[in-house]
Amino acid sequence: MKSPAWQITVHILCGLAFLALPYIFAPEGFSHILRVPSNPHELTNFVAYLVMLGVFYVNYYYLIPQFYFAQKYIVYGLTVGIFFGIIFLLLVSVDRTDIGAGLYRDSPPIHHHTPSLTIKPRPQSMPPTPFGEIGLNKPPVGFELSHALFLYLVGIFVSLTLGINHRLRQTEREKLNTELSFLKAQINPHFLFNILNTIYSLAIEQSPRTPDAVVKLSSLMRYVMREADTEFVPLVKEFNYIENYVALQQLRLDDTAEIDFTIKGRPNGQQIAPLILISFIENAFKYGVNPQQKSLIQLYLSIAENHLHLRTFNKKVRVFHNDEASSGIGIENTKMRLKLLYPDKHLLIINETAQDFTVELTLHLES
Repeated sequence: MKSPAWQITVHILCGLAFLALPYIFAPEGFSHILRVPSNPHELTNFVAYLVMLGVFYVNYYYLIPQFYFAQKYIVYGLTVGIFFGIIFLLLVSVDRTDIGAGLYRDSPPIHHHTPSLTIKPRPQSMPPTPFGEIGLNKPPVGFELSHALFLYLVGIFVSLTLGINHRLRQTEREKLNTELSFLKAQINPHFLFNILNTIYSLAIEQSPRTPDAVVKLSSLMRYVMREADTEFVPLVKEFNYIENYVALQQLRLDDTAEIDFTIKGRPNGQQIAPLILISFIENAFKYGVNPQQKSLIQLYLSIAENHLHLRTFNKKVRVFHNDEASSGIGIENTKMRLKLLYPDKHLLIINETAQDFTVELTLHLES
């Protein structure tokens, strides 16, 4: 998650870049901005772009949530129209009334060392304008209206598009959070029952592995129910969770399955979305283990700088139950979480044949 200070900085920089946009393409470049204090028409253009920024933020943070998302479309449309009328009258008042003229008259004169020019006298039939000679070259009001309307509509449509997109992403996040909460509530009942039965058998045999199995199960449940409530968790805790899960699976399966589990590298302050790796590992045990067949599961985790790599491999065996299928968030759900939480920061490759199933996932993590 980006910090609020970073988000504010990005907004400020984008706003300044937008205000500078018309001067980038001006024939005189940024020197054109020097006309703003002395030329009411240039002042109007600058105010128009400034107002459009204001329209964008007012529409995005207030009008859209209060009216559009509340399905008050008529009120929203009327409000947008009234806002445009007020803004247009404001721009015209700056550009064509004494407000702009006063700014022009009060601004310091600009001296240019240019050859003397012969200025033709104003025809007697032409009334004086409040801006002196500048008024002779003023564009018609229709041009001002179309220009202001274009900028206004750009601000409205861009903010509306971003607002709707943000709402859709927020809805997807809420859906995924609900499913994640369901995962925590379920905590793999089939796996849990098998582990409890295994621990019970160890206790009957008074095996020295019993206390360690209880501690691992306790740590696994504590992580799922308490520490995975945040959007991101330290990678080291996610690794510990996976280690405990695999260790309990090894304890449960004993010598009925060959499990090759390797972790390369050590976490160094990286953060990761909780439980985003476990569905691929659960899937390997779900479809790769059968006491009546030779089972092989390979799990490989590595971390180098901020790049995490997960590889799972399992031979396909005949599965007699689907109890564990309902307890996980599922691979499809995990794909959606990856798209939302790690856009352009992950690579997922799934290869499936008639004999085996392989998952390759690479993540770019934040420290």
